[in-house]
Amino acid sequence: MASFYDIDAANDRLSELGPVLALLRDQRDELVRLRDQALEHQARVEAEPEPSGGGRGAGGGSASTGDDPGEEMRLFRLRMQGVVDQMQAAVAQIDGWGVTLRDIPSGLVDFPALVNGRQVWLCWRLGEDRVDWWHELTTGVAGRRPIIELE
Repeated sequence: MASFYDIDAANDRLSELGPVLALLRDQRDELVRLRDQALEHQARVEAEPEPSGGGRGAGGGSASTGDDPGEEMRLFRLRMQGVVDQMQAAVAQIDGWGVTLRDIPSGLVDFPALVNGRQVWLCWRLGEDRVDWWHELTTGVAGRRPIIELE
């Protein structure tokens, strides 16, 4: 850990961090939705009977829709990659602030801190009003304790 946050600096960062974490959570949900749609599409394509006179190979489309199932999957992959790229940019921004992302769905992050010469994590979760928790470097969120114990 190169730089450290104090409680005030961590709380000041929340106005920028909160929206990025909320967007990242939404992007993750979108990625899961796209993945599920792609899997459903693939299952439908595989369940369709092959048209008479040949398979769905080179240039053959879906018998029921006339659409190219391979093109549909390519579009799903492109949309998913776009979401992944956006998520990577958000994670890079969080990392650039020196904040450690722990969990996207809950928006859990840790701020590196130095308290009385000891390195600890200031712990915050999306939806909390301010940084009110901390934990040792080795304990994780399960070991969260109130900030008041640091003073």
